[in-house]
Amino acid sequence: MRALVDLKTRIDGILDPAGDWLALLPIRLLMAYEFGRAGLTKFNGSNWFANIQDNFPFPFNVIPVEISWFLATWAEILGAVCLVLGLFTRFWAFSLLILSIVAIAGVHWPDDWNSLAELWKGYTVSDKGFGNYRIPLLFIAMLFPLMFLGAGRLSLDNIIGKKLVR
Repeated sequence: MRALVDLKTRIDGILDPAGDWLALLPIRLLMAYEFGRAGLTKFNGSNWFANIQDNFPFPFNVIPVEISWFLATWAEILGAVCLVLGLFTRFWAFSLLILSIVAIAGVHWPDDWNSLAELWKGYTVSDKGFGNYRIPLLFIAMLFPLMFLGAGRLSLDNIIGKKLVR
């Protein structure tokens, strides 16, 4: 039994410091890829927000669609770049979380549902009449650790933070 406790202690001694450097990096890179791709698609595409603006929650439903399109496009592109670098990570994670909530409300939420069982049918990737909020909800779940914990040690946030403390 003592050998198992010692083994666990040694493994923890290796993983804990490595986790400070690496644990949040895959989340940052995955979120950067997804939001960067979405932002570039918007940048190279045409504005379709006018078709869904009424579904946006307040105050996003009263902002002109050109401004909403511009803000969403550049939040996704700049947020992606900053997540890769680990720069202002908490700000960008929060911003992209808000953008994901608006996306769920505007695009991915079912038009009509009468029970939690019907709502749960929308937890999917493809919309079969019940919405398709699964992917943006997973994005929100991945953005939470970045928002509350920051980028981790392998980031510009960490480097800048050390320079400011000196």
